[in-house]
Amino acid sequence: MLSSFLIFFQLNFAQIQKDTTFTDHSEFQKVVKKFPFIKVVKPEISNSVKEEYNIVYHKIGNRTLLLDAYLYKSEEKKPAVILIHGGGWKSGDKRMMKTLAQKIAENGYQCFAIEYRLSDEAKYPAAINDVKKAIKFLKKNAEKFNFGKNKIAILGTSSGGQMAALIGAKYPNLVDAVINIDGVLAFHHPQSKEGEVAAKWLGGTFDEKPKIWEDASPLTHVNKNSNPILFINSQFDRFHAGIDDMIKILDQYNIYSKIETIENSPHTFWMFEPWFEPTVKYVVDFLNQQFK
Repeated sequence: MLSSFLIFFQLNFAQIQKDTTFTDHSEFQKVVKKFPFIKVVKPEISNSVKEEYNIVYHKIGNRTLLLDAYLYKSEEKKPAVILIHGGGWKSGDKRMMKTLAQKIAENGYQCFAIEYRLSDEAKYPAAINDVKKAIKFLKKNAEKFNFGKNKIAILGTSSGGQMAALIGAKYPNLVDAVINIDGVLAFHHPQSKEGEVAAKWLGGTFDEKPKIWEDASPLTHVNKNSNPILFINSQFDRFHAGIDDMIKILDQYNIYSKIETIENSPHTFWMFEPWFEPTVKYVVDFLNQQFK
């Protein structure tokens, strides 16, 4: 009996002990030093949105992967938006996408913030496989969640933006549009400054794992089947490595892309006012253009 308990504890230890270096509080303490006027965007209760938390979308042994749903109350099917949090592939939490998911949902979308395995628990491509499992779970339950299977956008912030862009480029049949909020598009690139944090997720440095670094880069996979994409950028070029190269390829195939830049902002601008509202507007305008 004790042996069984120890096995269960070991299997779930990574689920309990998470890296907490990237949280709402820690990011505020960091950003407020340079931008003392910022305000934290807090979750709100909306009469038009129903919220469901910790829905199991996949199990790996005793490990459960969860998602939160923010559902616009409507008799008609609405497009879906899958949200992927950032945190350098090693930290962060799906709950950090709550305010963004709520606001997008209020505009007539079914939003889903998903959990995925971080780099301390599993290396690439585990997190990407988790996202794919979440999308397939949601499509299977499209009637329950009241959305159309051919109207799905994927949105990510920072490292989550890289993951969203990779899904849209490498697995374009899974989604129909991409929103990349300050996520890199190429890990080994003249503009890229990815190092130790990326290496931890990718299982080694570029010199050790060049094929994996290449495979994990959205730029590697962009082609005639790639999805339309919106880039919402901060002022920091390092987070936009590969963007010009990707747009050139998209333009060759007449695939829609657009860049919106939040000037004079921190990397995590979407978490704070005065940048949250403009971010939401850019997102909703793009979604409306693609789906409505």
